[in-house]
Amino acid sequence: MKTRTRVQAAAVGVALLVALSACSTADTDGAAGSTSNTADISEGVQADPAAVALLPASVKDKGELTVAMDLHYPPTTFLADDSRTPIGLNPDVARLVAKKLGLGLKFVNTSFDTIIPGIEGDRFDFTATSMSPTPDRLKVLDMIDYFNGGVSVAVAAGNPLGLSNDNLCGKNIAVTKGSNAQLKHLPNISEWTCVSQGKPAINGITLPNVQEALTQLASKRVDGVFYDTPALVWAQTQQPNAITVLTPQVDTRSEHIVTVALKKGSPLTPALQAAVQSVLNSPEYQESLSNWGLTAGSITDAKLN
Repeated sequence: MKTRTRVQAAAVGVALLVALSACSTADTDGAAGSTSNTADISEGVQADPAAVALLPASVKDKGELTVAMDLHYPPTTFLADDSRTPIGLNPDVARLVAKKLGLGLKFVNTSFDTIIPGIEGDRFDFTATSMSPTPDRLKVLDMIDYFNGGVSVAVAAGNPLGLSNDNLCGKNIAVTKGSNAQLKHLPNISEWTCVSQGKPAINGITLPNVQEALTQLASKRVDGVFYDTPALVWAQTQQPNAITVLTPQVDTRSEHIVTVALKKGSPLTPALQAAVQSVLNSPEYQESLSNWGLTAGSITDAKLN
């Protein structure tokens, strides 16, 4: 019996890895985002002269931007079925930004917690990887808004433990390393809903990525996964018998804006902000949101934080 349970858990874990590794089609709000479609949404998009005029000469001369992404987070940032082509909202935005600036684009796939050191060390020009502004990040980064997301809790299918956003006290809840969920949201929620009420704190289990978190959920090593709503809804849509995403989204008493980020005070910042604003005004931005089931996160102002 134990062997069978482990085999079943492993199978579910593999299924979730498949769901989160671009091997099927999602339809989360009426528009399908095919993971085999490697078409470049920026094809034919013209440069924005106002944004180009703001480019530093050194960047113009180089002719290319390097963007850092952790390509393991569908439907915003991941690899297509060919295991080579970055797809999702964030790669779409990065490609559109580069086109608006009349520049080429090079993707670098790197773990989330190494992106900021890489930007500080001038290894990457910018990132578009669902990074939210925080006081610590804003000390070293210029961050430009482009999308409004949210966070939710995923549990085993059918929610056998009867969990809700308000009764996670004492439970093992997985978060990903370096994320706002780990650094800010889960500790805050634990304080608000548990510790201040004399209940056991939520036990945050830090894992390297969401695939590992969902695999551990399938094998019952954690009780839930606290992560970006779009990614969890994507996984549930593709594997409805594996996980259930609790509703409503978790109220973290804060916005869930995500940003394009680059080095603090970079001479590239004005041009990049103008390019992001041009993208937000474009039909291609809305097309990308629709392709990936993310239209609810549309914003109109590329604010510099």
